Amino acid sequence: MVTRTSTQNLRKRVRYHYRGNAAGSTLRLTLGCLLGLELRRVGSGKRMTFGKAGEATLSQWMADNARVCWIEQNEPWYLESQLISRLDLPLNLDQNRHNAFHSRLKELRAQARQQARELPISY
Repeated sequence: MVTRTSTQNLRKRVRYHYRGNAAGSTLRLTLGCLLGLELRRVGSGKRMTFGKAGEATLSQWMADNARVCWIEQNEPWYLESQLISRLDLPLNLDQNRHNAFHSRLKELRAQARQQARELPISY
C-alpha cells in the first residue's frame, strides 16, 4: 500500500491545475503537450511553461473541456492506487506503467522539454 502526505489540500491543488502553469502542474504539462502548445524555458531558464498566451489558451481549453469531481476519503492514496490499477487512465503517469499510452505520453513530454531546451529563453 502506498502512503503519501501533501502540504496542499485538494482545493489548492485543483486551483493550481486550473490557474497555474505547466512548471507546477503535471496535468497542465500533459494537456498542453497533447494540444500541441509550445513549451518554453522561462525566467532563469530552469522553469518551463507554455508562455503567457499558451497558458491562457490551455486555461480556456480546460474551462471548456475539463471537469473535476471528488469524494471524501480518509486514506485517498489507497483509493488512488486501486483506481489507477483498475481503470484506464491514459493521462496519469504515476503508478500507471501498465497503461498502453504511458510510454507514448512520456515520450511526447520529453520531446517537448528537449525542444524547449533548444529554444531561447522567453521572458
